[in-house]
Amino acid sequence: MTVGIAVSGEGEQYNGRMTVFLILSCIMAAMGGVIFGYDSGISGGVTSMEPFLRKFFPDVYSKMKNDENISNYCKFDSQLLTLFTSSLYIAGLVASFFASSVTRVFGRKPSILIGGASFLTGAVLGGAALNIYMLIIGRVLLGIGVGFTNQSVPLYLSEMAPSRYRGAINIGFQLSIGVGVISASVINFGTEKIQGNLGWRISLSMALVPALILTTGAFFLPETPNSLIQSASNHCKAVLMLQKVRGVTDVQDELESLIKANAISKTIKHPFKKILERKYRPQLVMAIVIPFFQQITGINVIGFYAPIVFRTIGFGESASLMSVVIIGLIGTCGTLISMLTVDKFGRRGLFMIGGVQMLITQMLIGGIMAAQVGDQNAVSNGYACLILVLICIYEAGFAWSWGPLGWLVPSEIFPLEIRSAGQSIAVAMNFLSTFVIAQTFLTMLCHLKSGIFFFFGGWVAIMTVFVYLFLPETKNLPMEQMFEIWTEHWFWKKIVGENDDEKNELYVA
Repeated sequence: MTVGIAVSGEGEQYNGRMTVFLILSCIMAAMGGVIFGYDSGISGGVTSMEPFLRKFFPDVYSKMKNDENISNYCKFDSQLLTLFTSSLYIAGLVASFFASSVTRVFGRKPSILIGGASFLTGAVLGGAALNIYMLIIGRVLLGIGVGFTNQSVPLYLSEMAPSRYRGAINIGFQLSIGVGVISASVINFGTEKIQGNLGWRISLSMALVPALILTTGAFFLPETPNSLIQSASNHCKAVLMLQKVRGVTDVQDELESLIKANAISKTIKHPFKKILERKYRPQLVMAIVIPFFQQITGINVIGFYAPIVFRTIGFGESASLMSVVIIGLIGTCGTLISMLTVDKFGRRGLFMIGGVQMLITQMLIGGIMAAQVGDQNAVSNGYACLILVLICIYEAGFAWSWGPLGWLVPSEIFPLEIRSAGQSIAVAMNFLSTFVIAQTFLTMLCHLKSGIFFFFGGWVAIMTVFVYLFLPETKNLPMEQMFEIWTEHWFWKKIVGENDDEKNELYVA
């Protein structure tokens, strides 16, 4: 049995090159990743700050300070505390479906603008919060913001990019997430030393900066050629935009492919119903499975609760926050490696290498914590530092595999007629998985203790095998020709093979 992809060649390559206009447009759009990363990084640090806990979560603070009999693993077990973190993701889940209609009907640019404005409002409310209700409402507005931007930004980047550079440009979204996480971690490290409630207020309020840049910049963003063709019968603007983005005047081949894709798209009135058809089964499965797997890697242990985990193994508050800064830098370097290699070595190879790397490190971390971290004892400095090193290696594996590719692959595999619906499903699944894990992690940590790393490691093994068996390679293939990979895959051709005749006539004319 042949496993993986058996597509001959890499599809037709259209004219075009990297232009300054393209790079600047994608950098501005990728600010949507910065706001997402900043929030992910800031929430974990803020929830470990004692003034923040005293004001909003006094029960957690009391357990941490006064209850000497409680297990190290259970000090932060609070559903209200996890709701602070996870409420953003349930709001983002709901918002992503509204974002699908906005993205499809009005374009990618308005969706990015709405996301930036909502996040901006949520940042103001969170920084000024006087009670838990203001705090949660602010989180919901932040969630609406990332719901819109996470739905539209990966699509924007994939559609603007030339096919041979699509992987690297799309991974700019994950790189921006890493920049946001590092910024948040550095700010948390500084504000933690401020006495009283001013420290956490500064941390939450500083989300205003990337949100303001994104909201302002969205007004000046060009719309993607795909969206211009999809929303207007006159293709003159699309031709001019293609020429400007690609840096060449001869864009006829790519234009014809986009027009043909749009012709199919116009016949689809209910994309969420259409995506359930048999011929779209592979894309639907990937839109559900890949975001779920991305979150079940256990990355949320690092992203949300790393300071809490480090407090659990004996680090002080400042040391915990500095450790997160180090992890963020490692993750960003890993994402840069992914950007440089993804279009050369492909998606499947990075997925599997990163999966093996994460699996090994998680097994080692779980074993060390099982042997060294008891219910009350503080682990030695040597073992604490070893755990930190292993977490850094784990973070690097995620950063060049499931982190960026979990956003890249779903954004590039859908045909235009169901692209916004498919991306919404992928984003919603990502947020749903994140919500469930964020809401249950501290309770799982309390009950499973060190076994939580074996739990996530088992899932990493499953997802690595899944990629090997069922994910075909998508590198360098134009999005309008992506249907070919399913008709030539050993498994998916049994499902979609008999349904592709009509689509072949439309695309291969």
